[in-house]
Amino acid sequence: MPQFQTWEEFSRAAEKLYLADPMKARVVLKYRHTDGSLCIKVTDDLVCLVYRTDQAQDVKKIEKFHSQLMRLMVAKESRSVAMETD
Repeated sequence: MPQFQTWEEFSRAAEKLYLADPMKARVVLKYRHTDGSLCIKVTDDLVCLVYRTDQAQDVKKIEKFHSQLMRLMVAKESRSVAMETD
């Protein structure tokens, strides 16, 4: 299970994983209060991508990425359109 050190690498890999097969992709967010860490995991049962952080500025990036994924998942016409990540 690859754990990414930078947000940019993770977001690109997660976007590719989702766009490869949107029906199999799953996203899990996990917050641990004791550590103050947030973990986002994207998987399709074959590949599992993980990014962990305890930095406040990364939480905003994760929130934006997660909302973009959710919009892609519910939109009919945008399933073939790539997400724009900053």
